Amino acid sequence: MIRLIQAELLKIRSTRMWLGMLGLSVGFTVMGLAFYIALAGVEMDGRQALPPVTDPDTVRAFYATASSGVLFMMILGVIGITGEYRHGTITQAFLVTPRRGRVLAAKLVSYFVFGLGFGLATVLVTVAVALPALAIRGGPTSLLDNDVPMILGGTVLAMGLYALVGLGLGALIRNQIAAILVAVGWVQLVEAILTVALPQVGQWLPAGAVRAITRTTGGFGGAGELDTLPAWGGTLVLLGYGLVFAVIAMVTTVRRDIT
Repeated sequence: MIRLIQAELLKIRSTRMWLGMLGLSVGFTVMGLAFYIALAGVEMDGRQALPPVTDPDTVRAFYATASSGVLFMMILGVIGITGEYRHGTITQAFLVTPRRGRVLAAKLVSYFVFGLGFGLATVLVTVAVALPALAIRGGPTSLLDNDVPMILGGTVLAMGLYALVGLGLGALIRNQIAAILVAVGWVQLVEAILTVALPQVGQWLPAGAVRAITRTTGGFGGAGELDTLPAWGGTLVLLGYGLVFAVIAMVTTVRRDIT
């Protein structure tokens, strides 16, 4: 099993796709931070565009921008399984290891671990940018206050679990382009609409779980704008989604004819 996991990790590292997804994740994070840095405490039309950097909600929002890249880890998970079908390499993998469950288990573990590393890299970049920015603007510089450890740790966990969601979605749809379109459409459109239209439903969706874990409300540092679960509830919900999609990936791939 360990060798299968090592092989899967090698597959991920042997392509440049993960670098592109990581670059996009970091880029979105930096863009979000630039937004907060530019507008925190700035008055526009007699009102503050965003609360000042001394506000705990703004501090949390600074660090929570790290979670904006979960979509790209999800896409990497989609590509990880659909690419195998697209290029026919999954047939070779199953011929070498006929017990498909072991191959899929190794892939799930590998992508979860890789997602954690992906999240850690994004978190480190976030801290490297947010910490000096807060210091320059007169905000708090402690990484132990304002739920920062929970936010950063939750972001790392979310990256790993979104990889499982991507694998499950890719195993279910199999067509790479279609699966990516569904992933992007769900995250960027469907969840956004449901969250605004039905906040009580939105809090139970993956994005709502991430908001709960990262202690943000979906607004620009404001409090109480969207319904959110407690942090432990968001963690359990996201774990549930990860496990459900992992089972979907396992069942659909094991039972389907791959030829």
